[in-house]
Amino acid sequence: QVQLVESGGGLVQAGGSLRLSCVASGSIFGLSAMGWHRQAPGKQREMVAVLTSAGNTVYADSVKSRFTISRDNAKNTIYLHMNNLKAEDTAVYYCNVAVRGAGYWGQGTQVTVSS
Repeated sequence: QVQLVESGGGLVQAGGSLRLSCVASGSIFGLSAMGWHRQAPGKQREMVAVLTSAGNTVYADSVKSRFTISRDNAKNTIYLHMNNLKAEDTAVYYCNVAVRGAGYWGQGTQVTVSS
C-alpha cells in the first residue's frame, strides 16, 4: 500500500507562484512514474505534469514554461513548482504515482488563483 499526502495549496493572486509537495510513504519500491493532475469545478480531471523514473517529463500545453515537476528521492517527495499562475489554474491538484502496475492518488490540495 502507498500513501500520498499533498500540501502547499492556497490562495494566490494571478501572476504569483506556489509550490505543491507530495510525500509518498509505504511500499514504494518499484515506483515507475509520478505526476500531478487537477480538477476544476464542473470539469474532468486532467494531467498537468508527469515525471518518469527515467527522468522524462511531460507537461500539459496549458502549463508548459510555467510549471515544473521535480522529485527529491531522499525525502520521497515530488513537487510542482507553479509560476505565473492564472485564474484558469484554479483547481484541486492531485498527486499520483504508479507503483508495480498500480496507481495511487492523494487526497488533493486546493489552489485558487484570484484575478
